[in-house]
Amino acid sequence: MILPTGRAIALLGAVPLLALLLAATAPTLWPLGLAYLGVVLFAMLGDLLLAMPKRHLAATLQPPAMLYVGEPMPLALELAFTGPRTPARIEAIIDHDPIVALPPRIEIPVDSNQVESLGALRIEVPMLPKRRGTAALPALWLRWTGPYGLMRLQPKQALDLKLRVVPNIRAVRAAAIALSRQDSIFGIKDQRELGDGSEFDALRDYQPGFDRRAIDWKHSARHRRLVCKEFRSERNHQIILALDTGHLMREPMAGVPRLDHAINAGLLLGYASLKGGDRVGLFGFDSKVRLYAEPAGGVDRFPRLQRLTAELDYAAEETNFTLGLTMLSQQLRRRSLIVLITDFVDTVTAELMLENLGRLSQRHLVLFVTLQDPELRAMIDMPPDAVPDSMEAVARSVVADELRRDRLIVFERLRRLGVQCLEAPYNRIGTDLINRYLAIKQREMI
Repeated sequence: MILPTGRAIALLGAVPLLALLLAATAPTLWPLGLAYLGVVLFAMLGDLLLAMPKRHLAATLQPPAMLYVGEPMPLALELAFTGPRTPARIEAIIDHDPIVALPPRIEIPVDSNQVESLGALRIEVPMLPKRRGTAALPALWLRWTGPYGLMRLQPKQALDLKLRVVPNIRAVRAAAIALSRQDSIFGIKDQRELGDGSEFDALRDYQPGFDRRAIDWKHSARHRRLVCKEFRSERNHQIILALDTGHLMREPMAGVPRLDHAINAGLLLGYASLKGGDRVGLFGFDSKVRLYAEPAGGVDRFPRLQRLTAELDYAAEETNFTLGLTMLSQQLRRRSLIVLITDFVDTVTAELMLENLGRLSQRHLVLFVTLQDPELRAMIDMPPDAVPDSMEAVARSVVADELRRDRLIVFERLRRLGVQCLEAPYNRIGTDLINRYLAIKQREMI
């Protein structure tokens, strides 16, 4: 596509004005207007002929193999020049799906010395995945002008690239490395984790410094010496990651939907649980049940867990806690730790959720997890004189404080039902969730 620039349009627009001015002041000089038009058209033609032809530029996009939600990743753009003429500047626009964020316009200054020596330019375009799914990059637009800035060449190059956006597991990989380093000092054999659990492991002779409550008096009398019991940590617990995929979880927090923060925290907990010998299952629901995966053990099951969470879609329907939690209760045959990651607005909308969680907690241990809203906290803490309209700021702060009070009421009612509650910021939800899980295991609540 070849188009005139704004400079050329301005010069062409001056032709009738010049002709009218000459006709009014010096009618005999009106041919100068035609001469001016010819000069402009000749300059535009010369600018087009001197510009770099389209065939002398080849563009290549090199996307990363996989994108993680909320984590910026560079997109490599390489421009190869095959001719002697190069423009001073090239603009690029990449067509993309809204699930990724790209700069609306990419300015690329062309260094003639670098082009002469290397024959190509390589830049990195920042890209931010905002949601899970498949991001399509259908086309790349390039634009440059001639040396006079009168004509613009704007070719379009079809790309047809598909990029996968998956849950962010960088924190899980970091945890995996840390846990692997801890295990490596014990060698390659199976390691028994001794601790304060309730599962009997062995008898051993009593040594000074041991807990006297662990002395087995019957065996001590039989062996005529003090012996004590050793216990090891329990394994093979069932952990169910129940993820709410309703419309409230679509709301962005720090540019990423709440559901993706929940999935990242759930994957981190899932890896820690699998590493600790427990069995992990997955349950996703909103207006209906979207996914149920039977609990399975072993770290080799984690890729399956990651693949299943990547398939959870964003729903616009309201969450049906009665249907979802009832179906989950029917699927479970043994006592489990159910980690429900969801959100609510006030006590009215949370009424059905409270009723169903109360029934579920009679058979299972339920951990209720929500994300702290930083905007709500900022409204509550905002001083009245922070904005010009102080009365409006006061009104927002009062409404935010009422919403916060409703959340505290819901948390208190859940605790009275025997439900564990956890509310944490989005950037700390994974760590706090693992700490609460370890505390529950230490207290033998499952």
